[in-house]
Amino acid sequence: MAELKNKTGAPPGTIVYYGEDKTEKVKITLIEYNETEYIEKEFYDLTECLDLVNPSMVKWINIDGIHDVSLVEKIGKYFNIHPLTLEDVVNTNQRPKFEDYDNYVVSIMKMIYYDTELHSEQLSVILLEGMVISFQEVHGGDAFDLIRNRIRLGKGRIRKMAADYLAYALLDAVVDCYFTILEKIGDRIELLEEELISDPTKETMQQLHYMKREMIFVRKAVWPMRELINNLERSETELIKPSTDIYLRDVHDHTVRVIDTVETYRDLLSGMMDIYLSSVSNRMNEVMKVLTIITTIFVPVTFIAGVYGMNFEYMPELHSHWAYGIVWVVMIGIIISLLIYFRKKKWL
Repeated sequence: MAELKNKTGAPPGTIVYYGEDKTEKVKITLIEYNETEYIEKEFYDLTECLDLVNPSMVKWINIDGIHDVSLVEKIGKYFNIHPLTLEDVVNTNQRPKFEDYDNYVVSIMKMIYYDTELHSEQLSVILLEGMVISFQEVHGGDAFDLIRNRIRLGKGRIRKMAADYLAYALLDAVVDCYFTILEKIGDRIELLEEELISDPTKETMQQLHYMKREMIFVRKAVWPMRELINNLERSETELIKPSTDIYLRDVHDHTVRVIDTVETYRDLLSGMMDIYLSSVSNRMNEVMKVLTIITTIFVPVTFIAGVYGMNFEYMPELHSHWAYGIVWVVMIGIIISLLIYFRKKKWL
């Protein structure tokens, strides 16, 4: 993995990729459309892609892979994108944020997805005049298949709207993925809660810790989204038309719901942790209670056995014909009396 120390001392705007080492060739997908036409092509050469751009159509250029710094620099130079923006695009540890420039606006966020565990992928969406450029890492978190299908089939209003609506649709798709992830986490929390109540084990505690780390991971990705959408709504850029504002408000509402759900799940997991500790403590108390009762019952019996186990010659009871039976009767009587007493006190 590339390290941040490679940027230490470098001037602002130095484009250095920070993320997992990749060798895949970067794929460029060009989608152009208007209300009546639709074109979709894939390229591995930027010049070939740009030669086919039609100025009269809405354009979506999707870059799968941000590890090719030279390609990112070429795109930035061609579309006059500020080096500070390009620096954020290739830094996979970048906090989600929104920036407003003279000729474009950029939104940087995290797409979250599951394979065997929870992962995140950085997404950068740049809105220019009549065009959207999106940068993704080469992972499995692409949330845009539904958007592509809507464009291909001409469903909904996306083919009738401008590039700002496309940018909104991409943001909305990312937020919708958060709901899907939280639904899966919610199902796992329910199963864990049932296990916690019925038969908690050490593995239950490990799962609780693991899920708490997952919620922290999700929270870091989701919380800045509210600020991002707020800044996008308040932006005075002419690239976002007033007709799109209502859709941005809807995304904002969805983001608030996601954040509320995340906080609810965090509180649930914290409460489950307390329940687990209380359950373990109660089980320990029950064990100690049983051991204490057994000890209490056998202390006087042990005392009697100890007294008559002494090797003194002059112990009159030792020579009695009924001594052995009497001692047993006394000991059993003590045990029965104590059990009755404990039952009366509701200790048993």
